[in-house]
Amino acid sequence: MELHLILIFTLCLLFSNKSNGALPEEVYWKSKLPNTPLPKALQELLQPANTENLSISSEIEKPLDYYESRPFSEIDFNIGYSNINRIASTTTTVFLLHDNLFPGNRMYLNFKKAYNTSKFLPRKIAQSIPFSTKEYSKILKYSSVKPASEEAQMIKHTIQQCEAPKIEGEIKYCATSLESLVDFVVSKFGNKVLTLANEVEEENKKQNYTISQGVKKMGDYQIVCHKQIFKYAVFYCHVIEATKVYMVPLVGDDGSKVKAAVICHTDTSAWNPEHIAFQVLKVKPGGPPICHYLNSDTIVFIPY
Repeated sequence: MELHLILIFTLCLLFSNKSNGALPEEVYWKSKLPNTPLPKALQELLQPANTENLSISSEIEKPLDYYESRPFSEIDFNIGYSNINRIASTTTTVFLLHDNLFPGNRMYLNFKKAYNTSKFLPRKIAQSIPFSTKEYSKILKYSSVKPASEEAQMIKHTIQQCEAPKIEGEIKYCATSLESLVDFVVSKFGNKVLTLANEVEEENKKQNYTISQGVKKMGDYQIVCHKQIFKYAVFYCHVIEATKVYMVPLVGDDGSKVKAAVICHTDTSAWNPEHIAFQVLKVKPGGPPICHYLNSDTIVFIPY
């Protein structure tokens, strides 16, 4: 009840700030990034300016392939996956060597529809809700989540990932609102940025995909923002040195097309030797550059 009162009260304050029918978050985005269209993947996470519809997701749904589906940001480069055996047994992989990023190469992939549909909260509301392991019990209480539940463990994992020490050469930030995400991007790149994300015609279908002509390198420096599993929209944003971003055109065996965002890491010397990517690709830390496809709810920002 306490959280609901906070939500309703704060929204009433925000409701009067609408401009020409646009949501406050959209207005803020345009004020900070006037030449950058708001990506569809973020647009879909905005809540209507209506107190009856504003909510925190009633339940976090765990996908059946939870471990396979974890965003790459949640792989701890220092300790690796906690369930490597399960990952290694899956039939699809997002990893490939940079040398295999060429037309004609085939991979068995599954571009999943975003399974975590939790929405953004306005910044003033998000800031009023605790977000730290020290206040973990309060978060569960506010969210009406039972401490012994699997849902509680997923919430805890997301917070721990956000609080974990950054890896060498990484700049990281967890955005709990669209406004805070925008501020992080602007603080690093200014207001001249492009956004990249997957464009998929046929989602949730495991099949072979062939890389087409037109692989395009987009930049050597980028911010990658991965949506986390949480009661409302939280994005783990980070900048990692020695990375490149590509847009890769693919065609599935069924003829469906994909424009996929791919991140390539040129220096893996600091990664855990047991990292799943090394097992899949049969290489070692400090070896050839490793690339990976991104989830459909991941957004990449590059300066121009």
